[in-house]
Amino acid sequence: MEIKKYITLNDFEAWSGAKDTKEIIIENGKESEFDYLIEELYPNGLTETTLNDILWFDDEWVFETLGIDYE
Repeated sequence: MEIKKYITLNDFEAWSGAKDTKEIIIENGKESEFDYLIEELYPNGLTETTLNDILWFDDEWVFETLGIDYE
């Protein structure tokens, strides 16, 4: 697996359940905050699969961290 430097949420092509989380983040105008969060957590980059898994399986944590009220 190739570890890549994170660019932006808008440039990431999410798949499966991560697509919904990505769209909710964008709809709430929190993409810059998400980008900052990922850069802080993964300063050396991360795989696309890891990023997709965060969006897909850790969606509740992402929403809570970004202050998104979503059910």
